[in-house]
Amino acid sequence: MKVHVEIDCTPEEARRFMGLPDVEKANQAYMDAITKAMQGVSSVDQLQEYAKNLAPMGQFGLKLFQNFMESGAAFTEGAKGKGSKPGE
Repeated sequence: MKVHVEIDCTPEEARRFMGLPDVEKANQAYMDAITKAMQGVSSVDQLQEYAKNLAPMGQFGLKLFQNFMESGAAFTEGAKGKGSKPGE
């Protein structure tokens, strides 16, 4: 038996339902700082170097996040096949 549930809500409602913190003010402060710093960038090389420094933990942080997302997707795919037949 399969049950599909569709929930129609805004991202804000979903955030509250899942108990996630409201990071809107922190995100706005981060974006303001980036915007202000980017105004002084005059070349592509300078922009690339600045972007590397801005990312949390640089390339390592990006790779860590990517691995996290891939493992979550693999777990979800693995969970779909389990328990689908009686007696499993």
